Amino acid sequence: MKGKKILIVVVAVIAVIGILIGSVAGSYNSIVEAQTKVETKQADIQTQLQRRADLIPNFAETVKGYSKHEKETLASVTEARSAVSKASNAQELSEASEKLDGAISVWVNAVTEAYPELKANSNFIALQDELSGTENRIAVARKDYNEAVESYNTMIKKFPKNILAGMFNFEKAEFFKADDNSLTTPSLEF
Repeated sequence: MKGKKILIVVVAVIAVIGILIGSVAGSYNSIVEAQTKVETKQADIQTQLQRRADLIPNFAETVKGYSKHEKETLASVTEARSAVSKASNAQELSEASEKLDGAISVWVNAVTEAYPELKANSNFIALQDELSGTENRIAVARKDYNEAVESYNTMIKKFPKNILAGMFNFEKAEFFKADDNSLTTPSLEF
């Protein structure tokens, strides 16, 4: 009888330990999944920003037939485009995106003001539509990223996952934020 009681206690202890290990493993895996989703959504933003940056050479070729580029304006667009490619985190990506937005706005305004007949060019119109679609994709990607960050950050703050997050050094993710200049509406005149 005494041996049977000991066996029952040992089995119960092993079962409790198994349940705890399973619970910890499940919680850890859910945090890893949420963190990976944040990283994936950040990559989606980067993909869309790169897509927009890749449209710049096409704009340049289309406009080339109408004007000789102002080297300074085009250089700022090229520099901003490069910064998007080199960004490695949400903050750098946000800053590079804002810089590219401003450079594109200045460049397109300068060219269309100097060459109004460009507005009627079918290639230019198609590129404008492509750029507009890309801007919408960027907005959706930013929203999706911020939702993933919100979910992840909430997860690592809630009990009991906050204990695991602390033990395994899961850090809070940063939201994709627009810089202060984004509060002023850029003027695009075509």
